[in-house]
Amino acid sequence: MAKPQMNQKTQIKVEDSSSLKGTFASVLILGGFLVLTWLGVFLLFINRF
Repeated sequence: MAKPQMNQKTQIKVEDSSSLKGTFASVLILGGFLVLTWLGVFLLFINRF
């Protein structure tokens, strides 16, 4: 019967070059869109009165 090997060393590669610039840009664009939309609706509401 074969014995399982318990002392196998596995190496995990960790990438340190994870860039979040694209995520940050997407969040800024989405935030800007939400602010502009909210401001447009608010100004429309103000102009009705």
